Amino acid sequence: MTVGDLWVLAPYVIVTAGKLVHLLAVSFWRTPGVSLWTAVAVLVAGVVGLAVEAPEPSEILTGFMVVDGLTTFFNGLALVAALATAVFARTYLAGRSGEAEEFYILLVVATLGAMTMGAANHFAALLLGLEILSVSLYVLIGYPEEGHPPLEAALKYLVLSGVASTTMLFGIALVYMELGTLRFDAIGDPAGWSAITVLGHAMMIAGIAFKLSLAPFHMWTPDVYQGAPAPVTGYLATVSKGAMVIVITRYAVSTDLFSSDSAFNILLVLAVLSMIGGNVLALLQTNIKRLLAYSSIAHVGYLMIALAALARIASPDVAVETVLMYLAAYFAMSLAAFGAVSILSSSEASRDADHIDDLEGLFWRQPLASVVLTVSMLALAGIPLTMGFMAKFYVITTGVEGALWLLVWSLVIGSAIAIYYYLRVVIVMTRPAKEMVYPQNDAASLELTALTALGVTIMVFGIYPTPLITLVRTLLGLA
Repeated sequence: MTVGDLWVLAPYVIVTAGKLVHLLAVSFWRTPGVSLWTAVAVLVAGVVGLAVEAPEPSEILTGFMVVDGLTTFFNGLALVAALATAVFARTYLAGRSGEAEEFYILLVVATLGAMTMGAANHFAALLLGLEILSVSLYVLIGYPEEGHPPLEAALKYLVLSGVASTTMLFGIALVYMELGTLRFDAIGDPAGWSAITVLGHAMMIAGIAFKLSLAPFHMWTPDVYQGAPAPVTGYLATVSKGAMVIVITRYAVSTDLFSSDSAFNILLVLAVLSMIGGNVLALLQTNIKRLLAYSSIAHVGYLMIALAALARIASPDVAVETVLMYLAAYFAMSLAAFGAVSILSSSEASRDADHIDDLEGLFWRQPLASVVLTVSMLALAGIPLTMGFMAKFYVITTGVEGALWLLVWSLVIGSAIAIYYYLRVVIVMTRPAKEMVYPQNDAASLELTALTALGVTIMVFGIYPTPLITLVRTLLGLA
Protein backbone atom coordinates (compact mmCIF):
# COMPACT_ATOMS: atom_id res chain seq x y z
CA MET A 1 0.00 0.00 0.00
CA THR A 2 1.37 3.41 -0.98
CA VAL A 3 1.14 6.79 0.72
CA GLY A 4 -1.35 7.75 -1.96
CA ASP A 5 -3.56 4.83 -0.96
CA LEU A 6 -3.53 5.99 2.65
CA TRP A 7 -4.48 9.49 1.50
CA VAL A 8 -7.45 8.12 -0.42
CA LEU A 9 -8.43 6.01 2.59
CA ALA A 10 -8.33 9.00 4.95
CA PRO A 11 -11.88 8.50 6.37
CA TYR A 12 -11.18 4.83 7.06
CA VAL A 13 -7.82 5.56 8.68
CA ILE A 14 -9.33 8.34 10.80
CA VAL A 15 -12.29 6.25 12.00
CA THR A 16 -10.08 3.21 12.71
CA ALA A 17 -7.47 5.24 14.62
CA GLY A 18 -10.22 7.13 16.41
CA LYS A 19 -11.78 3.81 17.38
CA LEU A 20 -8.55 2.76 19.10
CA VAL A 21 -8.43 6.08 20.98
CA HIS A 22 -12.09 5.58 21.88
CA LEU A 23 -11.36 2.18 23.41
CA LEU A 24 -8.46 3.57 25.44
CA ALA A 25 -10.52 6.54 26.63
CA VAL A 26 -13.34 4.31 27.84
CA SER A 27 -10.82 2.03 29.54
CA PHE A 28 -9.51 4.91 31.66
CA TRP A 29 -12.73 6.92 32.09
CA ARG A 30 -15.62 4.49 32.14
CA THR A 31 -18.55 6.87 31.90
CA PRO A 32 -21.29 7.17 29.24
CA GLY A 33 -20.43 10.85 28.69
CA VAL A 34 -16.81 10.15 27.77
CA SER A 35 -17.82 7.33 25.45
CA LEU A 36 -20.54 9.42 23.77
CA TRP A 37 -18.44 12.49 23.11
CA THR A 38 -15.41 10.47 22.00
CA ALA A 39 -17.64 8.63 19.52
CA VAL A 40 -19.04 11.96 18.30
CA ALA A 41 -15.50 13.32 17.84
CA VAL A 42 -14.45 10.22 15.87
CA LEU A 43 -17.50 10.42 13.60
CA VAL A 44 -17.08 14.16 13.01
CA ALA A 45 -13.40 13.60 12.19
CA GLY A 46 -14.49 10.95 9.68
CA VAL A 47 -16.82 13.44 7.99
CA VAL A 48 -13.94 15.94 7.79
CA GLY A 49 -11.75 13.19 6.34
CA LEU A 50 -14.12 12.86 3.39
CA ALA A 51 -12.90 16.25 2.17
CA VAL A 52 -9.29 15.07 1.81
CA GLU A 53 -10.01 12.12 -0.44
CA ALA A 54 -8.61 12.11 -3.95
CA PRO A 55 -11.21 13.53 -6.36
CA GLU A 56 -10.61 10.82 -8.97
CA PRO A 57 -11.84 7.23 -8.48
CA SER A 58 -9.05 5.13 -6.95
CA GLU A 59 -8.58 1.38 -6.65
CA ILE A 60 -7.03 0.22 -3.39
CA LEU A 61 -5.17 -3.07 -2.85
CA THR A 62 -5.48 -4.16 -6.48
CA GLY A 63 -9.19 -3.59 -6.77
CA PHE A 64 -10.09 -4.82 -3.28
CA MET A 65 -11.81 -1.49 -2.63
CA VAL A 66 -12.81 1.41 -4.84
CA VAL A 67 -13.05 4.94 -3.48
CA ASP A 68 -15.14 7.04 -5.84
CA GLY A 69 -18.08 9.41 -5.71
CA LEU A 70 -20.48 6.58 -4.85
CA THR A 71 -18.29 5.60 -1.90
CA THR A 72 -17.79 9.15 -0.68
CA PHE A 73 -21.48 10.03 -0.74
CA PHE A 74 -22.52 6.92 1.14
CA ASN A 75 -19.75 7.33 3.71
CA GLY A 76 -21.03 10.83 4.40
CA LEU A 77 -24.58 9.53 4.88
CA ALA A 78 -23.40 6.69 7.14
CA LEU A 79 -21.29 8.94 9.37
CA VAL A 80 -24.05 11.53 9.75
CA ALA A 81 -26.61 8.79 10.49
CA ALA A 82 -24.30 7.36 13.16
CA LEU A 83 -23.94 10.83 14.68
CA ALA A 84 -27.71 11.22 14.84
CA THR A 85 -28.06 7.74 16.37
CA ALA A 86 -25.47 8.52 19.05
CA VAL A 87 -27.26 11.75 19.97
CA PHE A 88 -30.71 10.14 20.12
CA ALA A 89 -29.34 7.28 22.23
CA ARG A 90 -28.01 9.65 24.93
CA THR A 91 -31.30 10.27 26.74
CA TYR A 92 -32.81 6.98 25.59
CA LEU A 93 -30.15 4.92 27.40
CA ALA A 94 -30.05 7.13 30.50
CA GLY A 95 -31.66 5.31 33.41
CA ARG A 96 -31.88 2.00 31.56
CA SER A 97 -29.85 -1.05 32.52
CA GLY A 98 -26.78 -2.05 30.51
CA GLU A 99 -23.43 -0.44 29.87
CA ALA A 100 -23.96 2.61 27.66
CA GLU A 101 -20.19 2.91 27.02
CA GLU A 102 -20.15 -0.24 24.90
CA PHE A 103 -23.14 1.00 22.92
CA TYR A 104 -21.18 3.91 21.41
CA ILE A 105 -18.14 1.73 20.79
CA LEU A 106 -20.22 -0.76 18.83
CA LEU A 107 -21.95 2.04 16.95
CA VAL A 108 -18.66 3.35 15.56
CA VAL A 109 -17.47 -0.19 14.73
CA ALA A 110 -20.72 -0.88 12.87
CA THR A 111 -20.28 2.34 10.88
CA LEU A 112 -16.76 1.31 9.89
CA GLY A 113 -18.17 -1.98 8.63
CA ALA A 114 -20.82 -0.17 6.59
CA MET A 115 -18.17 2.14 5.11
CA THR A 116 -16.13 -0.92 4.10
CA MET A 117 -19.15 -2.36 2.31
CA GLY A 118 -19.66 0.94 0.53
CA ALA A 119 -16.19 0.74 -1.03
CA ALA A 120 -16.20 -3.01 -1.73
CA ASN A 121 -15.14 -4.08 -5.22
CA HIS A 122 -14.29 -7.60 -4.10
CA PHE A 123 -16.39 -10.26 -2.40
CA ALA A 124 -13.85 -10.55 0.43
CA ALA A 125 -14.24 -6.82 1.16
CA LEU A 126 -18.02 -7.23 1.04
CA LEU A 127 -17.99 -10.10 3.54
CA LEU A 128 -15.49 -8.33 5.80
CA GLY A 129 -17.61 -5.19 6.00
CA LEU A 130 -20.85 -7.18 6.27
CA GLU A 131 -19.66 -9.20 9.25
CA ILE A 132 -18.24 -6.17 11.07
CA LEU A 133 -21.59 -4.44 10.62
CA SER A 134 -23.75 -7.47 11.42
CA VAL A 135 -21.93 -8.63 14.56
CA SER A 136 -22.12 -5.10 15.97
CA LEU A 137 -25.82 -4.90 15.17
CA TYR A 138 -26.55 -8.20 16.92
CA VAL A 139 -25.43 -6.60 20.19
CA LEU A 140 -26.86 -3.12 19.53
CA ILE A 141 -30.30 -4.58 18.89
CA GLY A 142 -30.15 -6.26 22.31
CA TYR A 143 -29.67 -2.95 24.18
CA PRO A 144 -30.70 -2.20 26.83
CA GLU A 145 -30.55 -5.26 29.08
CA GLU A 146 -34.12 -5.12 30.31
CA GLY A 147 -37.20 -6.97 29.19
CA HIS A 148 -37.53 -9.63 26.54
CA PRO A 149 -38.29 -7.63 23.35
CA PRO A 150 -34.71 -6.42 22.63
CA LEU A 151 -33.19 -9.83 23.35
CA GLU A 152 -35.84 -11.58 21.27
CA ALA A 153 -35.24 -9.16 18.38
CA ALA A 154 -31.47 -9.66 18.63
CA LEU A 155 -31.84 -13.46 18.60
CA LYS A 156 -34.17 -13.40 15.59
CA TYR A 157 -31.83 -11.12 13.69
CA LEU A 158 -28.80 -13.25 14.64
CA VAL A 159 -30.32 -16.51 13.41
CA LEU A 160 -32.00 -15.23 10.26
CA SER A 161 -29.16 -12.90 9.29
CA GLY A 162 -26.75 -15.79 9.73
CA VAL A 163 -28.83 -17.90 7.35
CA ALA A 164 -28.88 -15.08 4.79
CA SER A 165 -25.12 -14.51 5.05
CA THR A 166 -24.49 -18.24 4.65
CA THR A 167 -26.71 -18.37 1.57
CA MET A 168 -24.89 -15.40 0.08
CA LEU A 169 -21.49 -16.94 0.88
CA PHE A 170 -22.44 -20.22 -0.76
CA GLY A 171 -23.51 -18.33 -3.88
CA ILE A 172 -20.20 -16.43 -3.91
CA ALA A 173 -18.36 -19.77 -3.64
CA LEU A 174 -20.22 -21.11 -6.67
CA VAL A 175 -19.36 -18.00 -8.68
CA TYR A 176 -15.70 -18.25 -7.69
CA MET A 177 -15.60 -21.95 -8.58
CA GLU A 178 -16.84 -21.21 -12.09
CA LEU A 179 -15.14 -17.88 -12.86
CA GLY A 180 -12.04 -17.98 -10.67
CA THR A 181 -12.32 -14.38 -9.52
CA LEU A 182 -13.82 -12.46 -6.62
CA ARG A 183 -13.54 -8.98 -8.13
CA PHE A 184 -16.80 -7.38 -9.16
CA ASP A 185 -15.36 -5.90 -12.36
CA ALA A 186 -13.92 -9.26 -13.47
CA ILE A 187 -17.12 -11.31 -13.31
CA GLY A 188 -17.94 -10.75 -16.97
CA ASP A 189 -21.07 -10.44 -19.09
CA PRO A 190 -24.12 -12.44 -17.88
CA ALA A 191 -24.57 -13.77 -21.42
CA GLY A 192 -21.59 -16.07 -20.90
CA TRP A 193 -22.52 -17.41 -17.48
CA SER A 194 -22.92 -21.14 -16.89
CA ALA A 195 -25.85 -22.70 -15.02
CA ILE A 196 -23.76 -22.89 -11.83
CA THR A 197 -22.86 -19.20 -12.10
CA VAL A 198 -26.53 -18.33 -12.53
CA LEU A 199 -27.39 -20.47 -9.47
CA GLY A 200 -24.66 -18.70 -7.48
CA HIS A 201 -26.08 -15.32 -8.40
CA ALA A 202 -29.60 -16.46 -7.49
CA MET A 203 -28.35 -17.40 -4.01
CA MET A 204 -26.53 -14.09 -3.71
CA ILE A 205 -29.68 -12.17 -4.67
CA ALA A 206 -31.65 -14.10 -2.04
CA GLY A 207 -29.13 -13.13 0.65
CA ILE A 208 -29.12 -9.51 -0.48
CA ALA A 209 -32.94 -9.46 -0.57
CA PHE A 210 -32.96 -10.58 3.06
CA LYS A 211 -30.55 -7.83 4.10
CA LEU A 212 -32.74 -5.30 2.28
CA SER A 213 -35.93 -6.91 3.67
CA LEU A 214 -37.46 -7.23 0.23
CA ALA A 215 -40.65 -9.31 0.13
CA PRO A 216 -40.92 -12.27 0.53
CA PHE A 217 -37.63 -12.17 2.52
CA HIS A 218 -39.00 -9.54 4.86
CA MET A 219 -40.51 -11.60 7.69
CA TRP A 220 -37.83 -10.65 10.23
CA THR A 221 -38.22 -6.92 9.73
CA PRO A 222 -41.33 -5.94 11.77
CA ASP A 223 -40.38 -8.07 14.77
CA VAL A 224 -36.78 -6.82 14.88
CA TYR A 225 -37.79 -3.20 14.33
CA GLN A 226 -40.36 -3.41 17.12
CA GLY A 227 -38.06 -5.11 19.62
CA ALA A 228 -34.89 -3.11 18.99
CA PRO A 229 -34.25 0.19 20.81
CA ALA A 230 -35.68 3.09 18.80
CA PRO A 231 -32.29 4.72 17.98
CA VAL A 232 -30.89 1.36 16.80
CA THR A 233 -33.98 0.74 14.68
CA GLY A 234 -33.33 4.01 12.85
CA TYR A 235 -29.71 3.01 12.27
CA LEU A 236 -30.72 -0.47 11.10
CA ALA A 237 -33.29 0.98 8.70
CA THR A 238 -30.81 3.40 7.12
CA VAL A 239 -27.11 2.54 7.35
CA SER A 240 -27.48 -1.23 7.26
CA LYS A 241 -29.80 -1.18 4.24
CA GLY A 242 -27.98 1.69 2.56
CA ALA A 243 -24.67 -0.20 2.63
CA MET A 244 -26.23 -3.16 0.86
CA VAL A 245 -27.90 -0.89 -1.71
CA ILE A 246 -24.48 0.58 -2.58
CA VAL A 247 -23.02 -2.93 -2.89
CA ILE A 248 -25.70 -4.17 -5.28
CA THR A 249 -25.55 -0.92 -7.26
CA ARG A 250 -21.78 -1.17 -7.75
CA TYR A 251 -22.04 -4.86 -8.60
CA ALA A 252 -24.87 -4.30 -11.09
CA VAL A 253 -22.92 -1.51 -12.82
CA SER A 254 -19.71 -3.58 -12.96
CA THR A 255 -21.33 -6.78 -14.27
CA ASP A 256 -24.41 -5.42 -16.05
CA LEU A 257 -26.25 -7.95 -13.87
CA PHE A 258 -29.78 -6.92 -14.76
CA SER A 259 -29.22 -7.25 -18.49
CA SER A 260 -29.85 -10.92 -17.74
CA ASP A 261 -33.56 -11.64 -18.18
CA SER A 262 -33.55 -14.03 -15.22
CA ALA A 263 -31.98 -11.51 -12.83
CA PHE A 264 -34.21 -8.73 -14.12
CA ASN A 265 -37.39 -10.78 -13.67
CA ILE A 266 -36.37 -11.76 -10.13
CA LEU A 267 -35.81 -8.10 -9.29
CA LEU A 268 -39.15 -7.20 -10.88
CA VAL A 269 -41.04 -9.70 -8.71
CA LEU A 270 -39.21 -8.66 -5.52
CA ALA A 271 -39.89 -4.98 -6.19
CA VAL A 272 -43.61 -5.37 -6.95
CA LEU A 273 -44.20 -7.63 -3.92
CA SER A 274 -42.35 -5.17 -1.69
CA MET A 275 -44.14 -2.05 -2.95
CA ILE A 276 -47.64 -3.50 -2.77
CA GLY A 277 -47.21 -5.94 0.12
CA GLY A 278 -45.28 -3.53 2.33
CA ASN A 279 -47.90 -0.81 2.03
CA VAL A 280 -50.90 -3.13 2.42
CA LEU A 281 -49.46 -4.75 5.56
CA ALA A 282 -48.59 -1.32 7.01
CA LEU A 283 -52.33 -0.51 6.98
CA LEU A 284 -52.90 -3.16 9.66
CA GLN A 285 -50.32 -1.90 12.16
CA THR A 286 -51.02 -0.16 15.46
CA ASN A 287 -47.34 0.01 16.44
CA ILE A 288 -45.46 2.85 14.76
CA LYS A 289 -42.17 0.93 14.62
CA ARG A 290 -43.87 -1.98 12.86
CA LEU A 291 -45.62 0.52 10.59
CA LEU A 292 -42.26 2.05 9.67
CA ALA A 293 -40.84 -1.44 9.18
CA TYR A 294 -43.39 -2.24 6.50
CA SER A 295 -42.94 1.26 5.12
CA SER A 296 -39.20 0.60 4.74
CA ILE A 297 -39.99 -2.59 2.82
CA ALA A 298 -42.04 -0.53 0.38
CA HIS A 299 -39.39 2.17 0.07
CA VAL A 300 -36.66 -0.34 -0.76
CA GLY A 301 -39.06 -1.67 -3.39
CA TYR A 302 -39.30 1.84 -4.85
CA LEU A 303 -35.51 2.02 -4.91
CA MET A 304 -35.32 -1.20 -6.91
CA ILE A 305 -36.85 0.68 -9.86
CA ALA A 306 -33.60 2.60 -10.23
CA LEU A 307 -31.59 -0.65 -10.20
CA ALA A 308 -33.89 -2.23 -12.77
CA ALA A 309 -33.39 0.84 -14.97
CA LEU A 310 -29.63 0.26 -15.08
CA ALA A 311 -30.07 -2.17 -17.95
CA ARG A 312 -32.98 -0.37 -19.58
CA ILE A 313 -31.81 3.23 -20.10
CA ALA A 314 -29.06 4.69 -22.26
CA SER A 315 -27.06 6.21 -19.40
CA PRO A 316 -26.61 4.04 -16.28
CA ASP A 317 -25.21 7.10 -14.48
CA VAL A 318 -28.74 8.51 -14.32
CA ALA A 319 -29.92 5.41 -12.45
CA VAL A 320 -26.98 5.66 -10.04
CA GLU A 321 -27.82 9.33 -9.44
CA THR A 322 -31.39 8.28 -8.66
CA VAL A 323 -30.14 5.71 -6.14
CA LEU A 324 -28.06 8.31 -4.29
CA MET A 325 -30.81 10.94 -4.28
CA TYR A 326 -33.32 8.43 -2.94
CA LEU A 327 -30.91 7.20 -0.28
CA ALA A 328 -30.29 10.76 0.93
CA ALA A 329 -34.02 11.39 1.28
CA TYR A 330 -34.71 8.01 2.88
CA PHE A 331 -31.95 8.49 5.45
CA ALA A 332 -33.28 11.91 6.50
CA MET A 333 -36.93 10.80 6.64
CA SER A 334 -36.31 7.57 8.56
CA LEU A 335 -33.86 9.07 11.04
CA ALA A 336 -36.33 11.86 11.80
CA ALA A 337 -39.18 9.41 12.39
CA PHE A 338 -37.21 7.05 14.63
CA GLY A 339 -35.51 10.00 16.32
CA ALA A 340 -38.90 11.33 17.39
CA VAL A 341 -39.83 7.92 18.81
CA SER A 342 -36.50 7.85 20.68
CA ILE A 343 -37.08 11.23 22.28
CA LEU A 344 -40.59 10.28 23.35
CA SER A 345 -39.41 6.99 24.89
CA SER A 346 -38.38 8.03 28.39
CA SER A 347 -36.83 5.52 30.76
CA GLU A 348 -39.71 6.07 33.20
CA ALA A 349 -42.14 4.66 30.65
CA SER A 350 -40.16 1.36 30.73
CA ARG A 351 -40.93 0.84 27.02
CA ASP A 352 -40.71 2.67 23.74
CA ALA A 353 -43.50 5.14 22.99
CA ASP A 354 -44.13 3.21 19.82
CA HIS A 355 -47.85 2.46 19.94
CA ILE A 356 -49.74 4.88 17.75
CA ASP A 357 -52.12 5.67 20.63
CA ASP A 358 -49.10 6.85 22.66
CA LEU A 359 -48.92 9.81 20.27
CA GLU A 360 -52.31 11.20 21.24
CA GLY A 361 -52.10 14.85 22.26
CA LEU A 362 -48.48 15.07 21.14
CA PHE A 363 -48.97 18.45 19.46
CA TRP A 364 -49.57 19.94 22.93
CA ARG A 365 -47.17 17.81 24.97
CA GLN A 366 -44.16 17.90 22.64
CA PRO A 367 -44.90 20.39 19.84
CA LEU A 368 -41.41 20.38 18.30
CA ALA A 369 -41.12 16.59 18.16
CA SER A 370 -44.66 16.33 16.78
CA VAL A 371 -43.93 18.83 14.00
CA VAL A 372 -40.81 16.96 12.89
CA LEU A 373 -42.63 13.62 13.08
CA THR A 374 -45.39 15.12 10.94
CA VAL A 375 -42.84 16.35 8.41
CA SER A 376 -41.22 12.91 8.25
CA MET A 377 -44.60 11.19 7.76
CA LEU A 378 -45.54 13.58 4.95
CA ALA A 379 -42.14 13.13 3.35
CA LEU A 380 -42.39 9.33 3.50
CA ALA A 381 -45.79 9.68 1.81
CA GLY A 382 -44.14 11.71 -0.97
CA ILE A 383 -46.03 14.96 -0.35
CA PRO A 384 -44.66 17.92 -2.42
CA LEU A 385 -42.17 20.35 -0.84
CA THR A 386 -40.43 17.50 1.01
CA MET A 387 -37.43 15.33 0.14
CA GLY A 388 -39.79 12.38 -0.22
CA PHE A 389 -41.50 13.97 -3.20
CA MET A 390 -38.16 14.80 -4.81
CA ALA A 391 -36.95 11.21 -4.33
CA LYS A 392 -40.10 9.67 -5.81
CA PHE A 393 -39.99 12.12 -8.71
CA TYR A 394 -36.48 10.89 -9.50
CA VAL A 395 -37.55 7.24 -9.33
CA ILE A 396 -40.66 7.73 -11.45
CA THR A 397 -38.71 9.70 -14.07
CA THR A 398 -36.06 6.97 -14.26
CA GLY A 399 -38.73 4.26 -14.45
CA VAL A 400 -40.56 6.04 -17.24
CA GLU A 401 -37.30 6.53 -19.17
CA GLY A 402 -36.67 2.78 -18.92
CA ALA A 403 -40.29 1.95 -19.84
CA LEU A 404 -40.68 0.03 -16.56
CA TRP A 405 -44.43 0.52 -16.52
CA LEU A 406 -45.32 -2.33 -14.15
CA LEU A 407 -42.90 -0.99 -11.56
CA VAL A 408 -44.01 2.62 -12.02
CA TRP A 409 -47.68 1.73 -11.58
CA SER A 410 -46.84 -0.40 -8.55
CA LEU A 411 -45.13 2.64 -7.05
CA VAL A 412 -48.14 4.85 -7.76
CA ILE A 413 -50.60 2.34 -6.26
CA GLY A 414 -48.38 1.69 -3.26
CA SER A 415 -47.92 5.41 -2.61
CA ALA A 416 -51.68 5.97 -2.77
CA ILE A 417 -52.21 3.26 -0.15
CA ALA A 418 -49.42 4.69 2.02
CA ILE A 419 -51.02 8.12 2.31
CA TYR A 420 -53.72 6.65 4.56
CA TYR A 421 -51.47 5.18 7.24
CA TYR A 422 -49.00 8.06 7.25
CA LEU A 423 -51.80 10.60 7.71
CA ARG A 424 -53.35 8.40 10.40
CA VAL A 425 -50.23 8.97 12.53
CA VAL A 426 -50.53 12.73 12.04
CA ILE A 427 -54.25 12.75 12.91
CA VAL A 428 -53.69 10.73 16.10
CA MET A 429 -51.30 13.41 17.37
CA THR A 430 -54.16 15.94 17.36
CA ARG A 431 -56.47 13.85 19.58
CA PRO A 432 -56.92 14.51 23.33
CA ALA A 433 -53.98 13.13 25.26
CA LYS A 434 -53.85 9.97 27.31
CA GLU A 435 -51.51 9.50 30.26
CA MET A 436 -48.05 8.85 28.83
CA VAL A 437 -44.70 9.81 30.33
CA TYR A 438 -42.45 11.92 28.11
CA PRO A 439 -39.03 13.35 28.96
CA GLN A 440 -38.89 17.09 29.60
CA ASN A 441 -37.67 19.34 26.78
CA ASP A 442 -34.72 20.67 28.79
CA ALA A 443 -33.47 17.12 29.41
CA ALA A 444 -33.44 16.39 25.72
CA SER A 445 -32.34 19.72 24.26
CA LEU A 446 -29.47 18.16 22.28
CA GLU A 447 -31.75 15.48 20.90
CA LEU A 448 -34.41 18.03 19.97
CA THR A 449 -31.76 20.10 18.18
CA ALA A 450 -30.69 17.08 16.13
CA LEU A 451 -34.32 16.20 15.41
CA THR A 452 -35.05 19.76 14.30
CA ALA A 453 -32.01 19.70 12.01
CA LEU A 454 -33.35 16.57 10.31
CA GLY A 455 -36.79 18.14 9.89
CA VAL A 456 -35.29 21.29 8.40
CA THR A 457 -33.16 19.19 6.04
CA ILE A 458 -36.24 17.34 4.80
CA MET A 459 -38.02 20.61 4.04
CA VAL A 460 -35.08 22.63 2.68
CA PHE A 461 -33.92 19.99 0.20
CA GLY A 462 -37.54 19.30 -0.69
CA ILE A 463 -38.15 22.94 -1.60
CA TYR A 464 -34.71 23.65 -3.03
CA PRO A 465 -32.90 20.39 -3.95
CA THR A 466 -30.37 22.01 -6.30
CA PRO A 467 -27.38 21.92 -3.88
CA LEU A 468 -27.93 18.21 -3.20
CA ILE A 469 -28.37 17.44 -6.89
CA THR A 470 -25.20 19.38 -7.71
CA LEU A 471 -23.25 17.52 -5.04
CA VAL A 472 -24.38 14.11 -6.28
CA ARG A 473 -23.69 14.93 -9.91
CA THR A 474 -20.27 16.35 -9.05
CA LEU A 475 -19.29 13.22 -7.11
CA LEU A 476 -20.45 11.01 -9.97
CA GLY A 477 -18.59 13.15 -12.53
CA LEU A 478 -21.80 14.23 -14.28
CA ALA A 479 -21.61 17.97 -13.54
